[in-house]
Amino acid sequence: MQKSTNSDTSVETLNSTRQGTGAVQMRIKNANSHHDRLSQSKSMILTDVGKVTEPISRHRRNHSQHVLKDVILPLEQLMVEKEGYLQKAKIADGGKKLRKNWSTSWIVLSSRKIEFYKESKQQAVSNVKTGHKPESVDLCGAHIEWAKEKSSRKNVFQITTASGNEFLLQSDIDFIILDWFHAIKNAIDRLPKDPSSSSRNLELFKIQRSSSTELLSHSDSDIKEQKPEHRKSLMFRLHHSASDTSDKNRVKSRLKKFITRRPSLKTLQEKGLIKDQVFGSHLHTVCEHENSTVPRFVKQCIEAVEKRGLDVDGIYRVSGNLATIQKLRFIVNQEEKLNLDDSQWEDIHVVTGALKMFFRELPEPLFPYSFFEQFVEAIKKQDNNTRIETMRSLVQKLPPPNRDTMRVLFGHLTKIVARASKNLMSTQSLGIVFGPTLLRAENETGNMAIHMVYQNQIAELMLSEYNKIFGSEED
Repeated sequence: MQKSTNSDTSVETLNSTRQGTGAVQMRIKNANSHHDRLSQSKSMILTDVGKVTEPISRHRRNHSQHVLKDVILPLEQLMVEKEGYLQKAKIADGGKKLRKNWSTSWIVLSSRKIEFYKESKQQAVSNVKTGHKPESVDLCGAHIEWAKEKSSRKNVFQITTASGNEFLLQSDIDFIILDWFHAIKNAIDRLPKDPSSSSRNLELFKIQRSSSTELLSHSDSDIKEQKPEHRKSLMFRLHHSASDTSDKNRVKSRLKKFITRRPSLKTLQEKGLIKDQVFGSHLHTVCEHENSTVPRFVKQCIEAVEKRGLDVDGIYRVSGNLATIQKLRFIVNQEEKLNLDDSQWEDIHVVTGALKMFFRELPEPLFPYSFFEQFVEAIKKQDNNTRIETMRSLVQKLPPPNRDTMRVLFGHLTKIVARASKNLMSTQSLGIVFGPTLLRAENETGNMAIHMVYQNQIAELMLSEYNKIFGSEED
């Protein structure tokens, strides 16, 4: 066998075997060719006999991947607003109607899009890494509305995108679907109505992707067709243009500006995009918002209990259904019109449970932290008249929202005690229920057991001596 004598060919072979698969790397250089300054290196995977896969570029980890990993992806993760399981059905694709097929999806809501996964969150993340991308919905220019007529199922709402895609989302649990509806609606309302403006936010991502994938997809054919000098220029662009440092710094700079220019919480609240919630807000904040000294929700609950709950066995002691209580809490926080006479609030223990939850979630209890030790010292006094007078004096010093709300609440509880023969709720029972909820130390120490005794006793005294403690100055 005779070979050409005008060429000097050197072959370096690196073999590694893993389950019958060999990796061979060959470097071929023609010394006498006029292309002696150019060399070509290819990596080939031998999977089956006679079968060779396409060459894989050693430069696929280009600039766009570094940017996505180091900058964009962490920011995207921070912007996830809500996630969980819902029933999903896609009924239109680009305006073309589709057959409605319901399926369970893990839904991830971020600031500008919704992603649908078929598996749980952990499985979805692993699949994304292997190239399985979730179905994504751009919320810019989208429309959301309840769609009772689109399905026989209850709690169904529809999302229609600017591109003509339509999705139905559903859950049998009322407060869950309400929470999702308002979360998605708020996300849509924060976005511009023109989808093109949202697409500009993705401009950097597209530039980075195009700088890598387009060059990679055409690199093989370009190298074969171009002249040697053009091949060298193309390889230089492939290796260096996508990883240019100035481009990466420009992306970081724009992302930094985007973060620093985000509106403050106060601005969003002033524009009505984020509303002050009733549950979990300071008592004085709720009262200022309602231009009152007693929260409207407190008065509504008390009115409902006095109308149909004074004779109920274990009122305020028996717990209501937590899911229904959370639903009531959600409606109140969304400032929706509340009618406690509605049949869904038929169980009076749901109303009392929500009222106790309101006081329990106050950032500062009804008895302010600064007054805690003073009330404890007052209840320790041996003389009953002195104890009552000290309590009365402390109540008068409380901020108006605390004092007036306390007067309304304990006045209501005295009516509960007056019907103790039917509801079996004594002064001691109510003291145990409300003491720790209304009165607690700012920093609990090893005296928690002792404090609990004082908390109950203070609540009991407020009830048993209500007229003397909360009476007018002339009494």
